[in-house]
Amino acid sequence: MAQEKKKVEDITSMDEDFAHWYTDIVRKAELADYSSVKGCIVYEPYGYAIWENIQKDMDERFKKLGVQNVYMPMLLPEGLLQKEKDHIDGFAPECAVVTQGGGEELSEKLYVRPTSEVLFCEHYQKIIHSYRDLPKLYNQWCSVMRWEKTTRPFLRGAEFLWQEGHTMHETAEEAEEFTLKMLRVYEDVYRETLAIPPVVGRKTEKEKFAGAEATYTLEPMMHNGVALQGGTTHYFGDSFAKAFDISFTGRDNGLHTPFQTSWGMSTRLIGAVIMVHGDNNGLVLPPRIAPIQVVIVPIAQHKPGVLDKANELYRQLSESFRVKLDDSDNSPGWKFAQYEMQGVPLRIEIGPKDIEQGQCMAVRRDTGEKCPVQLSDLKAFVGGCLEKIHDSMYQKALENLHSKTFTASNYEEFLDIAKNKPGFIKAMWCGDPACEDKIKEDTGGVKSRCIPFEEEHISDVCACCGKPAKHMVYWGRQY
Repeated sequence: MAQEKKKVEDITSMDEDFAHWYTDIVRKAELADYSSVKGCIVYEPYGYAIWENIQKDMDERFKKLGVQNVYMPMLLPEGLLQKEKDHIDGFAPECAVVTQGGGEELSEKLYVRPTSEVLFCEHYQKIIHSYRDLPKLYNQWCSVMRWEKTTRPFLRGAEFLWQEGHTMHETAEEAEEFTLKMLRVYEDVYRETLAIPPVVGRKTEKEKFAGAEATYTLEPMMHNGVALQGGTTHYFGDSFAKAFDISFTGRDNGLHTPFQTSWGMSTRLIGAVIMVHGDNNGLVLPPRIAPIQVVIVPIAQHKPGVLDKANELYRQLSESFRVKLDDSDNSPGWKFAQYEMQGVPLRIEIGPKDIEQGQCMAVRRDTGEKCPVQLSDLKAFVGGCLEKIHDSMYQKALENLHSKTFTASNYEEFLDIAKNKPGFIKAMWCGDPACEDKIKEDTGGVKSRCIPFEEEHISDVCACCGKPAKHMVYWGRQY
C-alpha cells in the first residue's frame, strides 16, 4: 500500500485564538493560499467551488427580476472619477493607480476599479434616451481592488471577487423600491442559502456609501460576536445621472433625469460562513453551497463487494446531489478527519457488515449524529437530512445572535457591555454623528451597524449624550 498522506492536522481552538482558528481553516480546508502580493489570495478549487455555488444561486435570483449581466473595464480614467466628487473622495485613499503603460508615462492616471458606478454611468449616458429605455437593470461579476492596510482572506483584501449591480429607473419611487427589493434578495440568500440570520436595516448618514442618498445593509453576527458587513444596497437619487449628463425624454415629452441604484455582495460571504458555522474540527458548510454535499467512505474497501456497492450508491445519489466517493488508499480515519475539516454536510460509511444488513451509516457534520439507514431508503433520507442540516445550522446561528445581543439604556450600561460582553448592543441614538465618534473612541472600535426597519423603544433619550432620541441602533465591532 502506498504511504498514507499525513492525517489532517489539528487546528487552533476558536476559544483560544479566533483569528488563528480562522486562518487555520482557510489554509487547512484548502480554501485559499497567500500570493506574493499582500491582500491578493489564490482561490483554491474547493474555495472557488463554494463561491461558484453562491454565485449561481444569486445569479438565478437576479435574473428572475430581469437583471442582465454585463462586464465593464477594470481601468477608470481619473477625469471620469472626478465627475462625482463625493464618490471619488470616498474611495481615493483605497485606490490603486496606474501611471505607466508600455514603458511610457500615461497622460492621464488610470484607477484600478474600486467599484464601477462611474463606468456604468458613462455607458448609460450613451444608451438611455427615452423612458422606453428604462429601467436598465445591469449587474457584473468581477474583481475590484481596494488598497487595504490590514488584510485577511475573504474578509478584507486588496483584491476580491464580487458582483455589483447598477440600475437606472424612470422615477425615484421605482428606484427606491428596487433598492429595497435587492436588499430582500440578499436577505433571502443569507437565510435560505447560507443558513445565516442577518440583522437588516439602514446605515446612518456617517456610515452610508460615498455618494449615496441611502445605504441599506445586512449585518450577520460571527460566532465570536463580531459583525460583518455582509452586503449593501444603495439608493443614489439622481446625483450621478446629473453629474454624467444622463437624461431621457419622458412620457410627457419633457426632458428628465433617471434615478440610480447600486448593490453588491462579495466573497466576504465565504468568510461569514466560516465564522458563523465553523467549529474546532474545521468548516461546517450549509448543504446548498457545499461543493460536496455527500461523501461516501468505503470501510475495508479491499474486501469483496465493498467498492462495487460504494460505486452503486455513488451512481444512485449523484443523480440528485453533489457526491464524492473516496476510494483512495488513505485510511478511513484520515478520510473522516479530512471531510470534517472541509465541512462536507453528510458522510456515508459502507462496509462488509453494512452490506450484509442492507444498510449504511450516515454521519452529520453539523451535529456528529450517526444514523443507520436502509440502502433502499438512502436517496430519500439524504434529501430530507440535508434540509434538516440547513434548518439546524440556521437555528444555531439564530440562537448565537440572540444570546449575544444586549440592550443598553444609558452610557454606563453601554460601555460595560462593550467592554465585557462581545456582541451587538441595542441602544437609542440622537442622530448626531458626534455621538458615533465618541462611542467609537470610548469603546475602542464599536460602531453603528444599522438602524433596523422595526425599531424598539428602549428609552426616550440617546444612550450616549442624553438628548432626545431619534432612532434605535444596533452597535458592534466589525471585521
